[in-house]
Order: sequence, then C-alpha cells, then structure tokens
Amino acid sequence: MGEETKIKILREVRKDFLQNQLEEGARFDERGLNDWRAVRVDKGVLDSAEGSALAEIGGTKVLAAVKFDIMTPFADRPEEGVFMTGAEFVPFASPVFEPGPPSEESIELARVVDRGIRSAEVIDVKNFFIEEGKVLGLFIDLWVLDQRGNMMDTAALAACGALLDAKMPKVEDGAIIRNESAGPLEMKYKPLTTSFIKVGKNFLMDPSIEEEHAQDMAITLGTVEGKVSSIQKSGASSITRDEVLALTDIAFEKSDELRKYL
Repeated sequence: MGEETKIKILREVRKDFLQNQLEEGARFDERGLNDWRAVRVDKGVLDSAEGSALAEIGGTKVLAAVKFDIMTPFADRPEEGVFMTGAEFVPFASPVFEPGPPSEESIELARVVDRGIRSAEVIDVKNFFIEEGKVLGLFIDLWVLDQRGNMMDTAALAACGALLDAKMPKVEDGAIIRNESAGPLEMKYKPLTTSFIKVGKNFLMDPSIEEEHAQDMAITLGTVEGKVSSIQKSGASSITRDEVLALTDIAFEKSDELRKYL
C-alpha cells in the first residue's frame, strides 16, 4: 500500500470519527462549533522592526513584522505608496513544511491576509507619497512558527497587531532616518479574518489541525466594521448562499471577540 493511499484512508477515518462526534454535539477538543481556542497577542516583540506582533490561537503561532523602505511607485499610481505581504513557513513548525522557495500554501496565506487588509482600506497609501518618483513601501512579513490549525486567522491577527504597533519612519531629503519615528501608523479599523471548515453538513470555526485533515472545504471571511472585505474558499465541496450569509453573521460576532486581544 502506497503512502498516498495510507494518507487517504487515514483522512477518511478521521472524517468518519469527527462526523460521529459532531452528531453528538462534540468536537475533538469538546469546543462548541463556533468557539475560539485560547488566544494571545503580544505586540512590540521585535526591536528591529517598525512594528511587530506574535499571535497565538490554540497553539498555532505566527510572528508578523512591519518594515518600511523607499520605493518607486507603480506607473499607474504615481502618488500612492506600496503595500505588500509575504509569508514563510518555518520548517520546524510542521512535519509537512520544507525549506526552499515559497510553497503554494504560503503564497495563498500571504495573499489572503494582504487582501483582507487592502480591501478593507484601513491604510491610506496616499500618505506614503514623498516626492515625484519616491514613495514609502510598507511590507508585512509573516512567519508561521507552529502549525496547529487555522493559520489564516492567526496570521491575520498577527498582521493587524503588527500594524497597530507600527511607527511611521522619519523621512528627510527623500531618505528614511532609521530609528527615528514620525508617529504611529494611522489605522482606520482592525481588519481580521474568521475561518470555517465544512465536514459533512457541519461548519466548524477555528479548526484544529486534526479537524483540517477531515475537511471537505474551507472558507475564510475578512471583516471590518460590519462589512465583508474579502472571501476565500478552497476545497471541492459546495456552499450555498444561505450558508455564506449565516457564516458571515457568525464572523462579524466572532471577529469582534478577537479584536479585544488587540
């Protein structure tokens, strides 16, 4: 029996076991369907960054750091600054993480976090204009240090924490004066994500790694100030309009619970 076949069988066994538990109203860790695991956010953990935060949800840990640099603006937006997000999976965080170029999963993580912030328009990149041909670039780097499930919400929480901790750099004569601040980064809102997986007919919020192995599909909702800023779906299973609307209501409520940690 090949390794791929063994993994497929193990996934189906996990799925059947989880579905049986869900029929009895229980999850692997006995949480409710829409309960967060333990949450913690520590801001200002890196002295070498303009802003940083270490977020933890149920043992999953993501470190976020904010850095600024002088950039050439995009040709179609000559008076707007640059905003970019990148993610790296540290190999010791999970047995399936490997060193080397960014994986598809790490690229997706960075894009979803980036989109949730960008689409929410919480940062006015027009304030990053310096002079013709020069703007500030804001970069968020994410490092997944431990993967115990639900990297997406943990990464979004870390990124938001780092932005709230960020200080605008002092700029003189078109150059950044390092270690000197021009004040805090202006943040209109606190954009976060809330992720769900579907197992059979049930939706589970904040899935553990064991639950993710049994999922039919996953959906992540980015929310801010009572609005949906982004949606990301993965997996072959379908989802109805009514299910999306129901999950959106839950996401509004549950993301507010996370914001209290910021």
